[in-house]
Amino acid sequence: MSQWPDTRILDLLGIELPIIQAPMANSSDSKMAIAVSNAGGLGSLPCATISHEKIRQELQAFKQASSGPLNLNFFCHQAPAADPQREARWKESLKGYYQELGADFDAPTPVSSRAPFDDAASALVEEFRPAVVSFHFGLPAPQLLARVKASGAKVLSSATTVDEAIWLEQHGCDAIIAMGYEAGGHRGMFLSDALCTQVGTLALVPQVVDAVKVPVIAAGGIGDARGIVAAFALGAAAVQLGTAYLFCPEAKISPTYRQALATAKESDTALTNLFTGRPARGINTRIMRELGPMNADAPAFPLAGGALMPLRAISEPAGNSDFSNLWSGQAPRLGVALPAGELTRKLASEALARLSR
Repeated sequence: MSQWPDTRILDLLGIELPIIQAPMANSSDSKMAIAVSNAGGLGSLPCATISHEKIRQELQAFKQASSGPLNLNFFCHQAPAADPQREARWKESLKGYYQELGADFDAPTPVSSRAPFDDAASALVEEFRPAVVSFHFGLPAPQLLARVKASGAKVLSSATTVDEAIWLEQHGCDAIIAMGYEAGGHRGMFLSDALCTQVGTLALVPQVVDAVKVPVIAAGGIGDARGIVAAFALGAAAVQLGTAYLFCPEAKISPTYRQALATAKESDTALTNLFTGRPARGINTRIMRELGPMNADAPAFPLAGGALMPLRAISEPAGNSDFSNLWSGQAPRLGVALPAGELTRKLASEALARLSR
């Protein structure tokens, strides 16, 4: 019999520990998912920034190394309308940086893409039948969602407000990730683009719990056992952690990124749209300080990153993160550099010890 006070997520997802590794695009892969799932949690594979062939390779690697459940995460945004004038203004605002680094300002702007969930992704889900499929920015079209559910996968998605949580439940989510304002990476907001509507984890989780019947997963600012215990006290049935796993050796991040995480204070992050066009929380870098973290000229998601790519291609190999996104939540001081499996077990055992007091 489980010692956890709420076992709904354990039963729903077939996991032993109510800990979900956040699917961190470009920062985690099957190695981290394998370690977390083998430790009893739910490993996640971010699929929005990799090709379908790469997804297939990662799924095969996971299946060879783990019999545990896996979460495949996808974005489900709509492609933005072209806005050449806005894109030109944005690139012009970066011209000084191009000149400083010697990048070719007149060359065609690269395309920064994030693939939304589509028919080909649905086919992969049907073929591999992962235990869980999660979405960011709402849910895909009804016919695609129906295919996911028909495969047997449980469906999760992020809500940043109570209204979003209610919408997700009404449209077929099996559990809801209540994503507090403290969380790192992209805000999952989809019913509004107003940042003033965003709610902190402590306030969001109990209100979502009261508003929906499906189990709730708390996310945002949770970095140790104390946060897990607090999430259960607020009515959550599990937690999702991202920043905590970035300290693990399995994280696919640069030495510069690791150093930034190791030295960041809780006040060193901000929400920014400079890197993709959507608000996302990361550690302040030079471009965020000089252009402001939120800039009206930044093209709509996911196009803003294209004009930054030539700058990053020069600066990052030199160990410079001036123009790089360093996603992080508001609790980087809580991070510990442990292997992902060991961290998962440590978080669970320490949380259970506190819950049993």
